[in-house]
Amino acid sequence: MRTTDRTGRRRTALCGLAALLAIASLAAAVLGTGNGLAATPSMTGGGKKPEFQTSVPNVVLLDPASDSILFEKNADQPVEPASLAKLMTLEFVFHQIKEGKLKLTDQFTISENAWRKGGAPSHGSTMFAAIHSQVSVDDLIRGIIVDSANDACMALAEGLVGNEAAFGAMLTKRAREIGLDHSTFTNSTGYSDPGLRVTVRDLAQLARYIIKTYPDFYPYFAQREFAWNKINQQNRNPLLGMGLGADGLKTGETAEAGFELVGSAVQDELRLIVVLAGAKSDKERAEEARKLLEWGFHDFETRVLFAEGQAVGEAKVFGGASSYVPLVGPGIVRVMMPRDSDERLSARIVYTGPVPAPVVKGQPIGKLIVNRGDNLALEVPLRAAADDRRGSMSKRAMDAVTELMIGLFRAGVHRL
Repeated sequence: MRTTDRTGRRRTALCGLAALLAIASLAAAVLGTGNGLAATPSMTGGGKKPEFQTSVPNVVLLDPASDSILFEKNADQPVEPASLAKLMTLEFVFHQIKEGKLKLTDQFTISENAWRKGGAPSHGSTMFAAIHSQVSVDDLIRGIIVDSANDACMALAEGLVGNEAAFGAMLTKRAREIGLDHSTFTNSTGYSDPGLRVTVRDLAQLARYIIKTYPDFYPYFAQREFAWNKINQQNRNPLLGMGLGADGLKTGETAEAGFELVGSAVQDELRLIVVLAGAKSDKERAEEARKLLEWGFHDFETRVLFAEGQAVGEAKVFGGASSYVPLVGPGIVRVMMPRDSDERLSARIVYTGPVPAPVVKGQPIGKLIVNRGDNLALEVPLRAAADDRRGSMSKRAMDAVTELMIGLFRAGVHRL
């Protein structure tokens, strides 16, 4: 395998992904597109198992521990979330409780609007809360998780923010805060709305965030039944009864969206998250989710790419005492790979460069993107592994001249 150095000459790369990335990162600020796009090193092997096939149009299978993607299909296509939008409502409520702004014992009123549009008269998913009754936050949460209760969602939205539209805006704001950049919410329930759209990748990350951030609340998702107003209902998540180690999260369905699911299961200390959208029936939803999880547990294993603190590569520095600053991930960098396979891995470091000095250790710089074949396998944030103070006047002047020459070189290449 060969890569390109800073001068544009071809040279033989060292073996191993770490060495390849170290060389590739040198090319990032010089040969990139202005965003610090590094050359793409790769490790290539011979064996490759057949790709998993699914009839569901939008799918993600994720290992939340490493944030490694085992499988994806149309993962960034906007879809209607139906009741999966309630996961964002739940995250917002969990966050309010964690921040001390809300208590499980707080009582919320089931307004006439919540009762009429989300309760028994609506003939939709409901916990059958009585009109004008007071219900604790704890019971409303259980109603949403087990019963997919629209009346419970509306009561929380009205009590916390005032109305559905304002609550939807708060959900979108909160989604951006936790890194869901491609999902927009307009209400608490997932009722059909032209502005309400998510991606299955964002939903997988939302599930990951809930599991990691709210260990006290996540067990609620494994609750199999819930009774309110003398009416007992069963959890709609089909994975809970399949013996897969499933313990969450949520289903949804509408005529427009089809049958959807965000699920998670644990086997031998490995947790996987599966998200499906657009299934044609509840049977297809359940079977495809089961097959994906079984395939992930059986056919994949974890491989370490970089040890904790090990330099992933380098970023070009402008005006610093050093020309480059080493980059590290947030900890051990792992990726899920098919067992008994040497499938091709390719990786690149993306950052906006050169990075102006001074650089502070721990400063966010860019990200490592790893592909398995043609599919995204892993995306890891990168930070500076060391400080780099401002360089001398002569060093800064030299960097300025260098950048000017590089700019002219880039312009010439682009014209070609």
